[in-house]
Amino acid sequence: MQNSLEGITVVAVEQAVAAPYASSRLADAGARVIKIERPEGDFARNYDKLVRGQSAYFVWLNRGKESVCLDLRSEADRAVLDTLIASADVFIQNLKPGSIERLGFGSTDLRKRFPRLITCDISGFGETGPYSHLKAYDLIVQAETGLCAITGNQQGPARVGVSVCDISAGMTAHSAILQALYHREVTGEGTSIQVSLFDALADWMNVPVLQNDYSGYQTVRAGVKHPSLAPYGAYCCADGKEVVFSVQNDREWVNFCEKFLRRTELTRAPGFSDNMERLGNRVQLDEIIALRFSELSCHEAMQELEAAGLAYGRLNEVADVSRHPHVRRVAVSTPEGTVETIAPAAIFNAERPSLRPVPALGAHTQTVREEALRRLGDRAASA
Repeated sequence: MQNSLEGITVVAVEQAVAAPYASSRLADAGARVIKIERPEGDFARNYDKLVRGQSAYFVWLNRGKESVCLDLRSEADRAVLDTLIASADVFIQNLKPGSIERLGFGSTDLRKRFPRLITCDISGFGETGPYSHLKAYDLIVQAETGLCAITGNQQGPARVGVSVCDISAGMTAHSAILQALYHREVTGEGTSIQVSLFDALADWMNVPVLQNDYSGYQTVRAGVKHPSLAPYGAYCCADGKEVVFSVQNDREWVNFCEKFLRRTELTRAPGFSDNMERLGNRVQLDEIIALRFSELSCHEAMQELEAAGLAYGRLNEVADVSRHPHVRRVAVSTPEGTVETIAPAAIFNAERPSLRPVPALGAHTQTVREEALRRLGDRAASA
């Protein structure tokens, strides 16, 4: 399974997070991914220097790729790129709006020239609409999609702590490319794919939007509590540690009242009998729950929640996650030494993944240039 895309060639004119996420997953599956970088490199290489002097973003998203530096303002380098695309299965790009077209590599033209080619354009706001011409980064899209409005607490909105818009766009692009590869296997035809950060995250916003559109329900910023279910959130224990737990249905609510709170009378008490009533009376309910948690240590609280058949977890810090017993690690070679990264989420046939190295800037430029020049020569000879 780790080599299921062996024989597939991907050319990616990419930077930052969204497109590199998509192409890195294709590389993990065995595809050859030729990453085209400007001479100074993908700017994500310099987001930080915190992983053996390298960017955490770049190490995470660029394993298994070939780094080729091209100056696409140069006619000679554009000819190299054109030759690479001519023999590729997939072309991915996420330059600022209009840039790839001005360079002569717009997806419409490429699909006419190469009918079997799958093109994937990743943008901020899509190909049409009043904002399509704008550059867009993760926080901007979190704000535009309303995600910030439902994230945070009563004191104000907040950004989700990872680049969720970029990641969701990369995930969407990856699944769309796999779908297009299957379509080509059946029909012989390539596909033009457009993915925007806005569309990817807007799809994830369906629940609060549907609630607003059809009932006028306004999702509130609830901090580390669920905006639509109660009780569901983090509560502080006697030892200062916080536990998150969830009540998802009436059976769990009854168990929670009887076995954890030990307040059977609350199960059908006015204001608490169903989820919507509990949401409306969350402040009063939280006071009751907080009092019970304050009587228990974190370990005791989790034991009692488990005995009541409820889902629970600790409110961990990043350092806790690094030591978490369920975190799977995999070694990745980088130009500055081996790095232990968190493993890809999917497990195939119980196998441990083996990931290819993170490339140094331009490590494959000479080899790929020579390959492209040979193909140019072959094309000229056959003409």
